Amino acid sequence: MQNTKNLNEDLLGTALVDYVNNNYTEDLKTYSSLDEEAAMPLPYLFRTFEEMPMLEQKALELSKGSILDIGCGAGSHSLWLQNTNHKVTALDTSPGAIAVCKKRGIAHCVQSEFLTLATGTYDTLLLLMNGIGIAGKLKHLPDYLTHFKKLLKPGGKVLLDSSDIIYMFDQDEDGGYWTPGNVDYYGEVSFTFSYKNQIGPKFDWLYLDFNTLAYYAETHGFTCELLAEGEHYDYLAKLTVS
Repeated sequence: MQNTKNLNEDLLGTALVDYVNNNYTEDLKTYSSLDEEAAMPLPYLFRTFEEMPMLEQKALELSKGSILDIGCGAGSHSLWLQNTNHKVTALDTSPGAIAVCKKRGIAHCVQSEFLTLATGTYDTLLLLMNGIGIAGKLKHLPDYLTHFKKLLKPGGKVLLDSSDIIYMFDQDEDGGYWTPGNVDYYGEVSFTFSYKNQIGPKFDWLYLDFNTLAYYAETHGFTCELLAEGEHYDYLAKLTVS
């Protein structure tokens, strides 16, 4: 695939390239539709296994056979898997991220949108750091579930983590929550990156509570299992074809 993203469209990749080339001077910033501004520390994206949260460690330890690391970013998960003798392919839409993965020594890297990936089948599909967020909106989740089936080998599994962000909204006396009225589901959030005085395009991201994930997964022919819960309303789930 040709590198068709300009600098502003690939601020994440630009920042990763700067870091790996020892040009680290500042972190990425994110701005969300929830009126939140946050820093994304670049060193954290290059973390070792020991520095990863428990949910990520558990997911990596459960990854078997041929593995597709979807939304690989700087490749820290892929690198650990490769170094522990797993067959892993690092996948990302960002040209900069893929360049960094190659520079870090990851043998199999693919720059592509997940839904257009048409080659290869895998024993494990891995989506970490709220990886299912790439669906963007709840209405797009069935497209991803359908594509999971196309890429899974018989007996294969999807390992993903996400977060239930309902805690971020005010609760009334009756126990209900004041969620945004301009989205179909409260976990639909839009983000913008900024880096070195440049602002990237807005993109959608999806945070899924486990019950909603399980409902959609089971509706589309998967068994959904809750494997572990983290300390910040996050969880690790496994999907297998029913």
